[in-house]
Amino acid sequence: MIVGSVVVAAMTAFYIAAVVNPLAHLSGLPVAVVNQDAGATVGGHRLQVGAQVQAGLLAAPAVTGRLRLEPLTLAQAEQAMDRDELYATLVIPPGFTGDLLTGAGLRPARAVVSPRVTILINQRAGTVGTSLATGVLQPALAVASGQIGRELAPLVPPAGQAPATRLFVTDPVTVTIAQYRPLPDNAALALSAFYVALLTILSGFVGAGIVNAVVDSALGYATTELGPRWSQRQPVPINRWQTLLIKWSLIAVLTGVLTAVMLLVAWAVGLDLPYPWVLWPFIWLCAASVGIGTIALLAMIGNYGQLLALLVFIYSGLASAGGTVPIEALPPFLRQLSYIDPLRQILSGTRSILYFNAQGVAGLTRGTVAASAGLVFWLIVGAVVVRWYDGKGLYRLQPEVLAHVGQAIADYHAKQAAAGAPEQPAPAPQSDAARPDAARPDAARPDAGEAGGNGDHPAAGEG
Repeated sequence: MIVGSVVVAAMTAFYIAAVVNPLAHLSGLPVAVVNQDAGATVGGHRLQVGAQVQAGLLAAPAVTGRLRLEPLTLAQAEQAMDRDELYATLVIPPGFTGDLLTGAGLRPARAVVSPRVTILINQRAGTVGTSLATGVLQPALAVASGQIGRELAPLVPPAGQAPATRLFVTDPVTVTIAQYRPLPDNAALALSAFYVALLTILSGFVGAGIVNAVVDSALGYATTELGPRWSQRQPVPINRWQTLLIKWSLIAVLTGVLTAVMLLVAWAVGLDLPYPWVLWPFIWLCAASVGIGTIALLAMIGNYGQLLALLVFIYSGLASAGGTVPIEALPPFLRQLSYIDPLRQILSGTRSILYFNAQGVAGLTRGTVAASAGLVFWLIVGAVVVRWYDGKGLYRLQPEVLAHVGQAIADYHAKQAAAGAPEQPAPAPQSDAARPDAARPDAARPDAGEAGGNGDHPAAGEG
């Protein structure tokens, strides 16, 4: 109850804290402002309304407290959006001031004009992030539009104050929203990168669970059950370090297979997968890092290592990776956690490959370096702790227990042969030669020698 309660409490804290109120935590969401307005002259006065709008936004606490506004050129803003560095760009067109004067009747009109600014949203960076950006910009622009109208109204001569003109100056600016480089239809509404990153984490975690169970069963340190069938192999004299090397070697290969299968199935169901020759090695590296880390935790902590791996690799990552709610809208604790959590780094690389032409600066380099660093970290920590266990003689089964189990099995088969029962091949009993420190069998575990059900060796648990 205690362990389950702690895990569920942590899960709930991660999930609910991340999504309960993103707007309240929003801070520093990157958005660009592009002012192309050339200005205009009326009554001998030079007007630069676009510059006024930009300055007003940069000075508004309601905007700058939530967005990180950057004045850029349009080319710079497009380059930044292509690198996954901006969620949106506000574009003030070259004829903005002139259109305002024309709409107010202060300049002759050749056609109906509608002064407008455009918010270019970068869906490839995340749909929730673009929604938050527009949700902050639109109210601020509505306020700016009203202020512009109040400044234009005194300039309109009494003869030109027709009803249409008076209506225009109350709210002269139109705000339009357009997509920058729209995603293909089969990109899961910009969530495909998150799904692939999550499946990569799960491939490493699930693969580690499979390898851990299969190897322990094959070495005789865990039972094998399939429905009512139960079997227990004779434990092998092997130390923790040798066991860990076997598991690490298997998970390194298995994650390559699992990630390849995942991509093949995703491609078969229609997911847009550009640069598959880049995506597969990247997610293989990431899944191997997670798998090796999970196996290291299982070797260091035991069964509870799996719960810790769930919290470290999956639960905390889902809340802090920025796959749904952007990093800039997370609570401070989760925002700091995201810098070291594996899922965010995997997501950065995956998003770069799927949406941003596999550019290193768009997150692929960071994801690759982080996955490699995680791999090295878990290899070092796992090796140090497990070798220390072996050096202290903390075996999974003590040499005396292994010798007793081997002798019990040999005695059981001898009794079967004496009773005329069909004899099964009897493994050689553990002799003193099989017990030296060079073999270093692992520390005893209370249930490791139990047998029952339809066990291959019922006598293995006697004594």
